[in-house]
Amino acid sequence: MFLKSLKFAVGLLLLPLCVAVTRTFLFLLIEIKPESVAVISMPVWGFFAGFGLWVFLFTIMPHPVKTYVFGHEMTHALWGLLMGARVSDINITEEGGSVRLSKTNFLIALAPYYFPFYSALTLLIYAALYAFTDLHAYKPLWLGLLGLTWAFHITFTFRMMREHQSDLSSHGFLFSYAVIYLFNLLGICFWIVAVGSPDTRLFLCKLTNEMLDIIAFFTGTAERCAVFIKNFLQ
Repeated sequence: MFLKSLKFAVGLLLLPLCVAVTRTFLFLLIEIKPESVAVISMPVWGFFAGFGLWVFLFTIMPHPVKTYVFGHEMTHALWGLLMGARVSDINITEEGGSVRLSKTNFLIALAPYYFPFYSALTLLIYAALYAFTDLHAYKPLWLGLLGLTWAFHITFTFRMMREHQSDLSSHGFLFSYAVIYLFNLLGICFWIVAVGSPDTRLFLCKLTNEMLDIIAFFTGTAERCAVFIKNFLQ
């Protein structure tokens, strides 16, 4: 009970950070807007084309649930291994899946909702091939695959979060939603910086300024409340 109450409090504290990241994300979207479509590079076109293609396919074709379940359970297993857990009994079916871990925490439990397994796999394959051959000419294609797999992650994350998920309820919905939203939006900001015109310095400066503004807002609000209470009690 105490742990859930603590996570609820942490979830509340994460909400201002979510606001700061959201404002930073909107700022990056404005910064990436070019003067004309002609100046958008082919890799950027590839990324957004792949993203749009998957969203279109997701709306018109049967959803590949088993493919998602495989990535979901493998993500649990991967993050479990990274956290020092022993992994066994991975089960994957059309109806769902499971994986047995010797230990767990919120990062392991929520990992499938913020870690795009197939995008990470695409990057890993690209890095392995790049070590042996020049893939520069195929960069738009690879970024298209990244966009497609990222959209796969986003669409299925929305779908799964609409259903009852023990991964979410076990850590409290407010805390889980805040962590998932925050990590996913930070991931999108990363991709904008990676493929678009805004650079890392601009992103970090904007995020820092937004966080300082929110801290100043809450500090000022707390001071005004304290003054009001003091005057009321006098």
